Amino acid sequence: MGIDVLVSDDLHLSRSALVALLAEPEDIRVVGAAGDNASTLELVARHRPDVVVVTVEGKDSDRLALAEKIAGLPDSRSLLLGTTFPRSVVRQAFTSGINGMVQRSDPPRQFFEAIRRVHEGERVFDAELTVAALGNGGCPLTLRELSVLEHISRGDTVVEIARRLHLSEGTVRNYLSSVVAKLKARNRIDALRIARDAQWI
Repeated sequence: MGIDVLVSDDLHLSRSALVALLAEPEDIRVVGAAGDNASTLELVARHRPDVVVVTVEGKDSDRLALAEKIAGLPDSRSLLLGTTFPRSVVRQAFTSGINGMVQRSDPPRQFFEAIRRVHEGERVFDAELTVAALGNGGCPLTLRELSVLEHISRGDTVVEIARRLHLSEGTVRNYLSSVVAKLKARNRIDALRIARDAQWI
């Protein structure tokens, strides 16, 4: 039985190239391609693909949120594809349940194999990138605290963070209070500044 794949890429030429590339393996079938998040979610609901390839560049929070949402669905998994992955993106992808990451510089066979492994239920992350991201560079915050702070940096409210991280609103507020205390910040905005200056997020 083949693997149904959906491609989500906001650049037309890149999207077309990915669709053509994924037509090569006999066990992979492209069931659709979308250029924006809304269209992607519509096609996911319609086709229920096994794996959704989501392209992301830099710290594109909307694309990361899309991949997180897909990873949380019962029938689909998400695989990020990007040119480079900043440490904060690797950390967020790993801790939020996204199923894997592949760099555009990887050979096609490695890309195909990542799709197969994600489909089988594995999580595909480059070990070196992940260890570096999870090391936090001397950061006193836990991964969950960093994740909450990263959502604050994107403008998410406590209610939105609670929903996305599957936490209670009270727990999110407790994490934020802990962040402020650990960083000896005046408030969450000051904590965000400190974390950015230290390149923890």
